[in-house]
Amino acid sequence: QVQLVETGGGLVQAGGSLRLSCLASGRTFSSYAMGWFRQAPGKEREFVAASSGSGLSIYYADSVKGRFTISRDNAKNTVYLQMNSLKPEDTAVYYCAAKAVGGPLVSGYENAYWGQGTQVTVSS
Repeated sequence: QVQLVETGGGLVQAGGSLRLSCLASGRTFSSYAMGWFRQAPGKEREFVAASSGSGLSIYYADSVKGRFTISRDNAKNTVYLQMNSLKPEDTAVYYCAAKAVGGPLVSGYENAYWGQGTQVTVSS
């Protein structure tokens, strides 16, 4: 069992930055691929970024490439999402998810562990 807690959301003006953190319980954090997803009001949840267990393989959605950076500190059981140059369309609830390593990083999170989400609001 893995419990995930996201922090770092908030209200920011367009062009600003936020850093989200996701702290995981348990002792085998490095055995999980970690993904960040988001869901805007009235829209389906979408993939944002993902990192392999080692952090050596990373993928981004095209919409955030060049603006967002995913990283992880396995010693701290934490994955981060640094979000720069934020746009109003980035407004959403952001979730982190953990799935056992193996398979593509960008999919297969249906049975993953999920956090409760943190709200990010970008004003224009």
